[in-house]
Amino acid sequence: MNIILAMLAAFFWGTTYAVTQYSLSGWPPLLLGALRALPAGLLLLAIKPSIPKAKDWPILIRLGSINIALFFGLLFIMAQTLPSAISGVGMVSLPVFAMFYYWLIHKKAPTKIQLISGTILISLAWVLFDPLNLTLNPVGLFAMFAALMSIVIGSNIIQGLKARMHWWSVLCWQLIIGGSLLSIIAFAHALSSPTQYLSALQHFSLLNALGLIWLILLNTMLAYALYVWLLSRMTVVEFTFAGISNPIAGILMGLLLVGDTFTLYQYLLMACIIATSLIGSLLSTYYERKKRQKLSGDNTLNSAINLSS
Repeated sequence: MNIILAMLAAFFWGTTYAVTQYSLSGWPPLLLGALRALPAGLLLLAIKPSIPKAKDWPILIRLGSINIALFFGLLFIMAQTLPSAISGVGMVSLPVFAMFYYWLIHKKAPTKIQLISGTILISLAWVLFDPLNLTLNPVGLFAMFAALMSIVIGSNIIQGLKARMHWWSVLCWQLIIGGSLLSIIAFAHALSSPTQYLSALQHFSLLNALGLIWLILLNTMLAYALYVWLLSRMTVVEFTFAGISNPIAGILMGLLLVGDTFTLYQYLLMACIIATSLIGSLLSTYYERKKRQKLSGDNTLNSAINLSS
């Protein structure tokens, strides 16, 4: 059941790119990030008010800055500069970034399966994005890689908070803090470059309103509530398996809403990337559980021997 809920959250996140291009094209990324995060955080806080302890504010500010302010800003740069399908498929490489992060920072070496699947993912992504003959927006690609790192770091912080704070407080306050930071930065940017902001306000339409409702209610309130709640019940590896629905949503919504089309060869590459991520995550999860079961069985046997002696 947890996997299904995680796939639902990832699916809504995968619709972000196409929904933004279809209903909020040309809007400033900083403004979109602020409008997505702050109202969602305030609405969630109104549903169940909570005030963090004084000692928790520093880590919440760090979490809101990385997981919301930085990530949302980068996400909407991607949404404005890259095709929906490419953004979604690119985010499938999250397990590779997570693997290297835990290897370098926490000295936790990846398994053989993770190394093999990671190498295949990097190779397929290299062919798909073709950096030697780059036709995609390099700003969008840089934003995508930076966004992946912010997800890994933010998820790691959330995992560290699960024994320290209630998940609802983490959910609400990371959105409020991140949304507030984005609002301040967007306001400063609007003062120096007001054209995009004035255009968005002057041409505000029903389609814009529907796009914002989708982003606030489904992509943020619902999806982030599931994300934070599930990270207290799943490992990051198990959650990244569910991320397979993100590129599927990106490809489908890109095709339906904005008419993204690719060659058969490109679609096959995307399918191979998705399949590699799926198989690698499934095998890693299977062997990790098998290892835990073996350790549990050994401990039970040792306890029985000690009792009998």
